[in-house]
Amino acid sequence: MNKAEIIEKINEFLIDEFEVDEADIQPDANLKDTLGLDSLDYVDLVVTVESNFGVKLGEADFVGISAFQDFYDLIERKVKENG
Repeated sequence: MNKAEIIEKINEFLIDEFEVDEADIQPDANLKDTLGLDSLDYVDLVVTVESNFGVKLGEADFVGISAFQDFYDLIERKVKENG
């Protein structure tokens, strides 16, 4: 799976699961603010990523993740590590 496919898949489930407007999903936009994430939403996000990509995410993985691009890069790295 290449980066464009990863980004497309992430955006699809963010729109479906978190009811965010596609226009609001920009690489430099703040992930937490745009999605309105609270601690329970992070759990949902982790479960959704794990079911879509087969990778495990922990709390430490989200350190330094603020923008959508950071999140895309994290998932891409995890997919490649899991590879």
